[in-house]
Amino acid sequence: MWSGRRLSSCGVRFLEKLGSGCPSAVAEPPRVISRSGNSGNQLTRNLQIKPRKFSEHRTMWFRSYNMTFSCLTRMKAYRSPWQSLYSTSQTTVDSKEVKTFLALAHKWWDEQGIFAPLHSMNDLRVPFIRDNLLKTSASHHPGKPLSGMKILDVGCGGGLLTEPLGRLGASVTGIDPVAENIRVAQHHKSFDPVLDERVEYKVCSLEEMVNETAEVFDAVVASEVVEHVIDLELFIQCCYQVLKPGGSLFITTINKTQLSYALGIVFSEQIMGLVPKGTHTWEKFVSPEKLESILEPNGLSVHTVAGMLYNPFSGYWHWSDNTNLNYAAHAVKSSAQEHPGPAESALQGDAETLHANASSSPRVREELQK
Repeated sequence: MWSGRRLSSCGVRFLEKLGSGCPSAVAEPPRVISRSGNSGNQLTRNLQIKPRKFSEHRTMWFRSYNMTFSCLTRMKAYRSPWQSLYSTSQTTVDSKEVKTFLALAHKWWDEQGIFAPLHSMNDLRVPFIRDNLLKTSASHHPGKPLSGMKILDVGCGGGLLTEPLGRLGASVTGIDPVAENIRVAQHHKSFDPVLDERVEYKVCSLEEMVNETAEVFDAVVASEVVEHVIDLELFIQCCYQVLKPGGSLFITTINKTQLSYALGIVFSEQIMGLVPKGTHTWEKFVSPEKLESILEPNGLSVHTVAGMLYNPFSGYWHWSDNTNLNYAAHAVKSSAQEHPGPAESALQGDAETLHANASSSPRVREELQK
């Protein structure tokens, strides 16, 4: 170790041992300038090692390290099918988004305020969820059509969508990473005794729900949420994990187009002030095609995509064939047999590779034929 301009005794002894294990130098040793008498000569003598040999040892060490790292990286792909695919270090929650919605938490139930479009959106999204779920149910109660179904409302905010689904008879769990949002939702729920039995709220993220609620829910709802997460594919994978086989995923979000930038950000946020500035980031918007390209490989088959249009002057939403602005999507989880997990896929693929390589050997072919 260096102390000022002198080499410590420990450093000298280390270099002496290093030098004693290598042949004498064949190249000009490094020149060290020192103001402390003979210390410079001593240091120069101790540094007379063979650079080429040291370089070889160093290269060998790094090669060994790289091989070890490569093996460890490859081993990570061989997870047992029952092992959790997510760790607490992975998250879909954007801390900047949390701060934004924390400042707006007290405004959730103001039907004339900034969340008025979400209140009005219930006229479309509640029937959209209800009708598609009823297609998968053989029987239902006329007054409580979603009775017996378990629904997870991700990013529930103040419970604007959670409560209507609970009133339809479903057992709904609303989750949100913003504690103040959950406090507001619980307070509003307390005014309706019926909801106490059907609606539950938790302060957590979706990935935190995976381990305790794998394949529990008949439906997952992510309404106006995916445009706020930082890892969309991880988010979709978590949705798949908590859904029962044959369960439904419902998403409403904003398309990534020039029109959505002009109207969704410039007009709504910067000109009209319909939405607080900074609520949306255009780069996070996702097109129906991009969303489907993530859903399908992760075991979720897209059944319906429908355009939604909002009239800021009337305050109402209506369905449209045009998906350039907002849209709703309904996807269904495939059975476990049809969609193996990432770990199972890795093991299956490597097993096939090993079998193919083994079969290429004449001796092994003879054994296999027997």
